[in-house]
Amino acid sequence: MAAPIGNRFWMARTTHGRDLLFSSPDILLAACVEYFTWVEENPLYETRAFSSKDGILTAEIPKMRAMSVSGLCIFLDIVPQTWADYRKREGFSEVCTRVDEMIRTQKFQGAAAELLNPAIIARDLGLADRSELSGVNGEPIKSETKITRIELVPAPFPDREGTA
Repeated sequence: MAAPIGNRFWMARTTHGRDLLFSSPDILLAACVEYFTWVEENPLYETRAFSSKDGILTAEIPKMRAMSVSGLCIFLDIVPQTWADYRKREGFSEVCTRVDEMIRTQKFQGAAAELLNPAIIARDLGLADRSELSGVNGEPIKSETKITRIELVPAPFPDREGTA
């Protein structure tokens, strides 16, 4: 069924669009702190096997769970684009920047203490160490070393008295 021509029902609305899930920066920050608490209270577990006189035993070892913006978005039940939109909103940008830095710091410190995999975290944080070697003007390095073939002649074995 089509709306009648000249329909102006939309003007009767008091608001347009969906209400914000987090109506203030303080409410958003409180929800983010809930995520941080959840991450600390729910570590990942690694099953390790140990050999003992009674045979092989296993133990569950708690491992640090890395915080992430994507994990935060899942916890808050929002999509990453919504998080990016909150970053642009007046009043919310400070909270989002602070939360982003807290997540980054947690990953960095966890990797520095080797509680998280340093190689994975370094890539995630854009800290990969790269070096490129090149010749003059960015051209490949040229080697002018000549390789010559050397023939090895076996040395005579000394006899039992120490002479060859």
